[in-house]
Amino acid sequence: MLREVVEADLPAFYEHQRDPEAAAMAAFPPRDRDAFTAHWAKLLANDSVVTRTVVSDGEVAGNIGCWEADGHTLVGYWIGREFWGRGLATQALSELLDVVDARPLHAHVVKSNVASVRVLEKCGFVEVGGHTGDDGVEELVFELRE
Repeated sequence: MLREVVEADLPAFYEHQRDPEAAAMAAFPPRDRDAFTAHWAKLLANDSVVTRTVVSDGEVAGNIGCWEADGHTLVGYWIGREFWGRGLATQALSELLDVVDARPLHAHVVKSNVASVRVLEKCGFVEVGGHTGDDGVEELVFELRE
């Protein structure tokens, strides 16, 4: 289900993040093509960042990754809306946890994103805090210690 990201995956990732419903649920505005391309070029050039493509029935279903920021190791994922409801995010996160040894791991999720909260809980993450951003979006912070 997970494999290394290749450049041919990027157009699918770009379209996934452009989906208005997905962007609203994640409370993350879509990047324009130039910003998206620059972001992924930076990720793929950084050996400390783990990036994987989520594949379902031979199709690029999304992406998942792990990186360091502000002294924490973070995980994040994005599944294309046409692949929602199949358990792919849970399966992808479970597989990533076998690849990434760093602990604790943290994830930030919009409070209203019930599906993503459930994915984290199924994979052993527990809620350890939260905050409201300058934009008024409430986020929960999850942690995996083991």
